[in-house]
Amino acid sequence: MSSNHQTSTGQAAADIAAAFVQARLRGASLPAFPGTIPEDLEAAYRVQDLAIARWPDRVVGWKVGYIAPERRDASGDERLLGPIYARQCVSSADEVQVPVFVDGFGAIEAEYVLRLEADAPAHVQDWTPEATAAVPATLHIGLEIASSPLATINALGPRVVVSDFGNNNGLVVGPEIAGWRAIPESGLTAESWIDGELVGRGGATTLPGGLLAAYAFALSRSARRGRPLKAGDLIATGNATGIHDVRVGQWVRVDFGAHGRISGQVVAAGQDAA
Repeated sequence: MSSNHQTSTGQAAADIAAAFVQARLRGASLPAFPGTIPEDLEAAYRVQDLAIARWPDRVVGWKVGYIAPERRDASGDERLLGPIYARQCVSSADEVQVPVFVDGFGAIEAEYVLRLEADAPAHVQDWTPEATAAVPATLHIGLEIASSPLATINALGPRVVVSDFGNNNGLVVGPEIAGWRAIPESGLTAESWIDGELVGRGGATTLPGGLLAAYAFALSRSARRGRPLKAGDLIATGNATGIHDVRVGQWVRVDFGAHGRISGQVVAAGQDAA
């Protein structure tokens, strides 16, 4: 590959990252993907890394999203990662605001959220679900705010989702589920509600491979990116009841039964991240 091609490819990635960051900081929408879609997930993560470097906040965790088999590439990844930022992460069991991009994409997801209690060994790049026991974590209920300035982000596929922060615009972390590793995943259930209507029902078994498969992927992919996970980092393991589109003004609730619930109102994403 020529140096000129590398330079042009690098500039294209930087331009994509800048466009998404600027739109997010303004609370604005984008009419189309800002450039040529990255050729694979590795290229998309390079865009994401450039965007992370531009964002005026620190990463405190990662959302995990599942990739349908027909949408995977040569990397073989079954999932993807997107950053969660400190100022967009709220710990609450009360009503919260759910900011989404007007004229962009907006949805809620009921999530099980892991909080690491120890650093993951930086030299380990391949984790199995069983091996995650070596990195203790607490488990919490959560609500992911899935939103992007680009309305077609999910339709365009995983490379686009990765390019724009994993289609994440915040995470609400609720109460801890004590002793979670001793609870059968079939006993971890969740519901999602919008304006008093049940829109999704599921739980930990809705996640392909379960919670530990998502945990193992987050550990592996983060290590391979040179970003090994640390104590205190969060992992939103994936949508437990589906991806539920929302619009400004609606009231939402994710309900985890005896483990708690989180509710809030959808609002327009503003300029508070600037």
